[in-house]
Amino acid sequence: MVKITDTILRDAHQSQAATRMKLSEMLPVADKLDKVGYYSLECWGGATFDSCLRFLNEDPWDRLRALRKAMPNTKLQMLFRGQNILGYRHYADDVVDKFVELSIKNGIDIIRIFDALNDPRNLERAVKATKKYGGQCEIAISYTTSPFHTREYFLKLAKQFEQMGADTICIKDMAGLLLPYEAFELVKALKKTVSVPIHMHTHNTAGTGDMVNLKAIEAGVDIVDTSLSALGNGTSQPATESLVATLKGTPYDTGLDIELLTDINNHFKNVAKRLTDDGFRSPQVLAVDVRALIYQVPGGMLSNLINQLKEQGKSEKLQEVLQEVPRVRKDFGYPPLVTPTSQIVGTQAVLNVIAGERYKIATKESKGLLHGDYGRLTTTPNMDVVEKVLGNRDIITYRPADKLAPEIDQLREEIKQYYEQEEDVLSYALFPQVALNFFKYRQAGKYKLDTMLLDGNNGVVPV
Repeated sequence: MVKITDTILRDAHQSQAATRMKLSEMLPVADKLDKVGYYSLECWGGATFDSCLRFLNEDPWDRLRALRKAMPNTKLQMLFRGQNILGYRHYADDVVDKFVELSIKNGIDIIRIFDALNDPRNLERAVKATKKYGGQCEIAISYTTSPFHTREYFLKLAKQFEQMGADTICIKDMAGLLLPYEAFELVKALKKTVSVPIHMHTHNTAGTGDMVNLKAIEAGVDIVDTSLSALGNGTSQPATESLVATLKGTPYDTGLDIELLTDINNHFKNVAKRLTDDGFRSPQVLAVDVRALIYQVPGGMLSNLINQLKEQGKSEKLQEVLQEVPRVRKDFGYPPLVTPTSQIVGTQAVLNVIAGERYKIATKESKGLLHGDYGRLTTTPNMDVVEKVLGNRDIITYRPADKLAPEIDQLREEIKQYYEQEEDVLSYALFPQVALNFFKYRQAGKYKLDTMLLDGNNGVVPV
């Protein structure tokens, strides 16, 4: 029997619609989602936290608490960027500890922890905190391809993650680069190397996701990520219903009720229509795009590149930028392309093309990546580029967070006029200005828990 994690409440709308699904669009079918029998529902973390505060005027902590109350029988899962938490820099260890503690306290069961560079040092603190506070720890391998990202590299990493305390290990194929037959061989090898369950996460950007999941299942994978079809496929995960139907009556049968899934999906079709009508979901995110395989550019990164060039009035340079991305990635020591490294490499590629001279302009983030501020690179970067970008600065070899002083007390003091709960300190830590704007909105009496509240029977009633 294969277990299913559905991403409809997090990665599906993050991948297709800029993370704009509202809590009020989730709660009406929460009771039905809770009856499906999923392994877990991914509903928090990733970009949801930022989007709640920045665009939806929601408190992300209230969202989590509401979903926990509405779905008491299903494990809730979140995505956590190691020492980056859900932000874009490394945070002090006390911030990581407190974020993990309150995530679990407010309703998260499973924390999927990854690092953009696969640097175990950037995972250690979050892993220890998850174990300390009773959460289930899923450590993710950021999958990519390069001369250095061999099958042996991933097996060694998985063994290290198991020794660190992983309850499960996820193959996080964020760019949809893992192909079906390699998925089969990798899962097969992982099952021989580690004893913990293996979880497959891929995207259908290049049209290969369904086949990747099927071959991984045939190789013995324990859990796969899918999304209900209203927001499935394209840059999102392969569709849940399709896989459930495919496996029915086989040794891999999920045991899920396709009629119940269809009923729930009818609700999300209306949500998808709203997201499309509001301009957050374009046909581009639903089409097969094999450029992900050629240039190793995830769907979200491709959108960013297009927007950056459009803002500069250089849209005709897209092909040149796509060709420059792999060269920059090689110069930077072959980092996997996932937040934040995808943004760093992509922006540098745009600057190299527009400036007409490679690395004539280097971003602060490019300098930080080469300096070691984000962690250990896969291999030694191009030292000519390092010299041009950094000059005589030495590359650091210690864990970046080792130099960060505790932050929580200072952060709490900074927001004392807005403080209502300890969770506010963490919202402010990750997104200072955005959180302050939300606190002012809340203090002015404009905030209410979206447009819906839960009644005592886990039903939904209008405010």
